[in-house]
Amino acid sequence: MSSETKDIIDLLAGIEAGSSLDGIRARRLQARENAQNSYAALFEPADFGDVAAVDRYAVAAFVAGIHGEPAAAGFYTAGLARTARAEIVDIVTAEIERARTEGPYGAFPAGALSVEDKDGPGYRVADAGRDVLGARLAAVLEHAHLLVFHPRDASPDAIRALLEAGWSSDAIVTLSQLVAFLAFQIRMVVGLRTLGASLAPANVSAKAG
Repeated sequence: MSSETKDIIDLLAGIEAGSSLDGIRARRLQARENAQNSYAALFEPADFGDVAAVDRYAVAAFVAGIHGEPAAAGFYTAGLARTARAEIVDIVTAEIERARTEGPYGAFPAGALSVEDKDGPGYRVADAGRDVLGARLAAVLEHAHLLVFHPRDASPDAIRALLEAGWSSDAIVTLSQLVAFLAFQIRMVVGLRTLGASLAPANVSAKAG
C-alpha cells in the first residue's frame, strides 16, 4: 500500500474521512504529515540502503506483535509476507509468541530511581528460528526486544552484538529509528482508538437527537 493513498495511522486506528477523529487530527496537520512522512522514509524509501525491505518489515511485525497491538501487527506482518519467504513469516510469528512479556525491566544508575529497578526475562531467538532468519535478522530481533522491554539495559555491548552480526553503523541507526517510530505509531493508534471510543456515545446521542 502506498503511503500516498492512505494515512497509515488513520488506517490502523480505523479513522474514517470526515469523522470526529479525522477533524481532531486535521488540527495538527503538520504532525500528521510528519508521522506519515516518517513511515514513508522507513518503509517506502527510494533506496533501502543497508536495511532491506524484508528486514524492516520483519522488525516492524515483531515490535508490533510484542507490543500486543493487533492492527499494527497484522499490517506489518502482511508487509513481511509480501517481501519474505513463508518460513520467515512463520518464524517471526512464532518468535513474537516466545518474546511477549511485561515491562519495562532493567536497572537505573544507583540513586533515587533505583526503587523502580525491575528484573525481567531476556530474549534470545530460538535455535531453529536462528537457522531460518540468519544471524543478522536474529540479532536485530533480540535488540528490538531489548529496546522495547529493557531500555534501561541498553549498552555499547548491545550495539557491538549488532556490528558482530554484520550490521553497519548506518543500518543500526535506521533500525533504531524504526523501533522508535513503531513505539510512537502504536501509542498514537491506541490513543486515537481510545479517544474514538469515548466520543462514540456522544456521536450516537447527537444523531439520535
